[in-house]
Amino acid sequence: MKTSDFYYDLPEELIAQTPVEPRDSSRMLVMNRETGALEHRHFYDIIDYLNEGDCLIVNDSRVLPARIFGIKEGTGACVEFLLLRHLGNKRWEALSKPGKKAKPGTSFVFGDGLMSCKVTEVTEDGNRIIDFECEGSFYEVLDKLGQMPLPPYIHEKLRDKERYQTVYSRELGSAAAPTAGLHFTEELLQRIRDKGVRIGNVTLHVGLGTFRPVKVDDVTKHHMHSEHYQISQETADLINETKKNGGRVISVGTTSCRTLETVAAKEGKICACEGFTDIFIYPGFEFKVLDGLITNFHLPESTLIMLVSAFAGFDNVMNAYKTAVDMKYRFFSFGDAMCIL
Repeated sequence: MKTSDFYYDLPEELIAQTPVEPRDSSRMLVMNRETGALEHRHFYDIIDYLNEGDCLIVNDSRVLPARIFGIKEGTGACVEFLLLRHLGNKRWEALSKPGKKAKPGTSFVFGDGLMSCKVTEVTEDGNRIIDFECEGSFYEVLDKLGQMPLPPYIHEKLRDKERYQTVYSRELGSAAAPTAGLHFTEELLQRIRDKGVRIGNVTLHVGLGTFRPVKVDDVTKHHMHSEHYQISQETADLINETKKNGGRVISVGTTSCRTLETVAAKEGKICACEGFTDIFIYPGFEFKVLDGLITNFHLPESTLIMLVSAFAGFDNVMNAYKTAVDMKYRFFSFGDAMCIL
């Protein structure tokens, strides 16, 4: 299977630049994964497709305001840093732009002295290892200085940082939002619970590798980035009880999906654990846990559209995307949703 098989033509005006209000008023394309049949609804209708005894699995990772701008000591040059991965204490792996101004040994100041850093090394793929210095909590200072790391296809400024967080986010660590969950409101989640659908949390800290393009023609030659995940005993018990009782396990987002299928593949069952995953799900993959998937519309030729195609069938998904374009659905992070059951 070739990467180009997953291409579709998307008019630029369909790329959502701002989130809709309220969150659950976005449109939702519902697909029957067996037949490929489609329905056009709104996200608040999701409750009509959930049954008592089902469980929803959500990713509770919280996005860091990971985009910060530093002034280089000695020259006054401005350099943008994007924090990717916490390495312990106040050491981080980060992207820098322009990279040539962030060589090992260079120092930077942020926010008129609220924070400083020193670049210690450059990794094989060009990222920077950086040691930060600040008074008090690093995360509190970062919250004052940082901007949300919105994807490059979003050009509008985000007025409220919380709109790039899910309402259930709590574990800081992602460089991008698990965007399928952006559609839920607290009220909708309560209505879902009231129907007898249980909700469990997993944590997978989303890295920017999620958005990196597939640069090989042969899909099977692509190597995925690695991301940290964690699943609690409570969530493992919930999933196993749901399966035992004949309910469906429905993943909110590709990140929750990758967490569940990673654990099932590694451990042979769903259990409490944590680790790193570089699982790559594309057509031909055998799902061991998932019965349903709630997701957004993904970039052409991306690993995410490949994952959705693996779950719902290549022809079904490409037809659904063509329909979504024809019907002028909104695409990508702030866009509309798909529900595949």
